Amino acid sequence: MTAAPLAARCPAKINLGLAVLGRRADGYHDIATVFQTIDLEDRLSAITASELTLSCDDPSVPRDERNLVLRAALSLRDRVQGARGRGAAFALEKRIPAGAGLGGGSSDAAGALLLLDALWGLGLGESALREIAASIGSDVAFFLAGGRALGEGRGEILTALAPGPERLLVIGTPPEPLSTAAVYASHAATLTPPDRGVTVSRFLVKLAEGNDFARAENDLERAAFAMRPELVAFKSALSREGAEPALLCGSGSSVFGMFAGAAEAGEAARRLAVGFPDWAVRVARTTPHGARVTFEAGS
Repeated sequence: MTAAPLAARCPAKINLGLAVLGRRADGYHDIATVFQTIDLEDRLSAITASELTLSCDDPSVPRDERNLVLRAALSLRDRVQGARGRGAAFALEKRIPAGAGLGGGSSDAAGALLLLDALWGLGLGESALREIAASIGSDVAFFLAGGRALGEGRGEILTALAPGPERLLVIGTPPEPLSTAAVYASHAATLTPPDRGVTVSRFLVKLAEGNDFARAENDLERAAFAMRPELVAFKSALSREGAEPALLCGSGSSVFGMFAGAAEAGEAARRLAVGFPDWAVRVARTTPHGARVTFEAGS
């Protein structure tokens, strides 16, 4: 166990294709998607304390058990005998926008698990952390390793994929977030043949292994675009700038485009920032890293 401050870098993700395969008995949806981490990151630090607490530099972020950081900490404490009754004070520096389809909350939860494993000296293995992560949220387990992976089931069934070359992205996030539940609710998913999931999964893996996402699609776009027509306009603008592909990030509200190089991405981002002045437009890169802990205070 260490009393020194620890920090975790918690990356965002994009979805390089997403298929909704049908509604499950538990109310969730079966999906097939390719997750990919990017270098837009939150920073989560922790020190030992008598209770579990969370502070954040973004006043819109909840600091109670609605936040996945504290839910992750409580889940770990309930499940692991050596963690019972322990406390930690978390401080979250938020850079990944909430409700943007970029997985910030899930990544922060993965970072919390890794931090507490180190802070409390638990020595949990990968399988134990993944089990706890899967109980917290559909894509939390993905962020423990990051990189590129096929996600199935609710997104918690993961198959690691080859990382592929670094790619440049332009990501646009409108000022108002989208509710994941609302997008799924308005997505009128029809029943599909039982083997469609296998077919879609193989198709996505083939695209990922070939690093060719030009034919990738996101089944949630129709629902999200009907709710927010401005998302269509931004995707179209990305395509005009040469992005291939241009897709909704998860269930939205962010939209991303992939570019051939830094110069092209930078120019596109500058023009899009002018054309969409209320949006946050940023350039990002794909990264092979998931959430990771550093032992240097203040790093």
